Amino acid sequence: MGSSNIRDSLMHKKQFALVDCNNFYASCERVFNPALENKPIVVLSNNDGCIVARSREAKRIGIPMASPVFKCETLIRKYGVHVFSSNYALYGDMSRRVMDILSEMAPVVEIYSIDEAFLDLTGFSEIDLDKFSIMIRKKIRKWTGIPVSVGIGPTKTLAKIANHVAKKNPSLKGVFNITDHPATEKILDQIKVDDIWGIGRKYAYFLNRHCIYTALQLRFASLEWVRKNMKINGLRTVSELQGISCIPMDNMPLPKKGITSSRSFGVPVKRYDDLREALSSYVVLAAEKLRLQKSVTSAVYVFVTTNRFKKKDPQYSNSFTALLSVPTSFTPKLIKCACECLKKIYRSGYSYKKTGVIFTEIVPESSIQQSLFDTDQNDLKSRNLMKAVDRINARLGKETLRYAATGINRIWKMKRELCSPRYTTCWHELPKVSASSMGES
Repeated sequence: MGSSNIRDSLMHKKQFALVDCNNFYASCERVFNPALENKPIVVLSNNDGCIVARSREAKRIGIPMASPVFKCETLIRKYGVHVFSSNYALYGDMSRRVMDILSEMAPVVEIYSIDEAFLDLTGFSEIDLDKFSIMIRKKIRKWTGIPVSVGIGPTKTLAKIANHVAKKNPSLKGVFNITDHPATEKILDQIKVDDIWGIGRKYAYFLNRHCIYTALQLRFASLEWVRKNMKINGLRTVSELQGISCIPMDNMPLPKKGITSSRSFGVPVKRYDDLREALSSYVVLAAEKLRLQKSVTSAVYVFVTTNRFKKKDPQYSNSFTALLSVPTSFTPKLIKCACECLKKIYRSGYSYKKTGVIFTEIVPESSIQQSLFDTDQNDLKSRNLMKAVDRINARLGKETLRYAATGINRIWKMKRELCSPRYTTCWHELPKVSASSMGES
């Protein structure tokens, strides 16, 4: 069999779709506030500092990504831009709902990010993939209110490019299939190399220096040259652009080897007790993530830092790592360990901007080697207690049960003055409908 026939057979062997939520954060805000439809929206980072998400309308009026919000106040006032603090509880739950729908529609789904997922459509040869993709869009929109775009291709990289085309061309109505498309080369010639999945800024600069500016030019680059200058990952990208699937689906992501939980404070923190409360709350979050992937940790790293941008203030930063004799995911034990670390590095007289915790030396909970002084019975009680706490908080809302160590007033809490309600995860913030506002029959 000739090389061209091999390539043709490989191109038709695999089929992928990339489903991407359009302007996801802004779309989540619109689901429960339809008056925001077609209005410019921006979502802010932690402590309402910078713009991290924009609706299509906000992009059109020239609001830049990652800009400090105070620099855009003139545009915001002029065009009546709606500004929101990041509502991670809402966005996370809406993402889960979208991914659940995709999991029902395809046998293999790889959740790539909070608003993107790859679908393996290999074996769907008897199905019209364009019509199937339209059905996906309609179902997600009807069941969640979130608009999505679908790109289809013989490789994950080409599916990504197809999704990019679907988003940029309203006439396509959110779906584009690049497989065997007669204008494939013309499309690739319009895609800049820095817009190709897997090509970072450094490689894009390198390719431009060698007169490779588009996906089409990279597609026809010498494989030997690519292997020499861009190693195996670059070679995979070029092969994928040629229609040869080299990047398999990863529907079972590996457990994280390190888990970090930290936030910048809403106001400067000076007192040890306030710092301890903040650190304890971050330990709680990190421990939940640890248990979610069925892991335990034996190394707790704690750090503190002042605001380095305030040059006139005295500066200080430090960290400390504690090693546990027996790996654990038991939150009270991890809080105690983290606070002991904090005692060693805390210094009075400073205005702290941030603290946090990092768990390392993470292993599966099934491989714990017990200490001579820890009994199986104590370990079982701890695990059952954590399961009960996690189950209650998952069902009744975050922090329905919470630890006293995390405080009550929380003056250090991240500033989120423009946050919308947690419509789907908090009983007290469910949308309310007034019967008196309904028309008479």
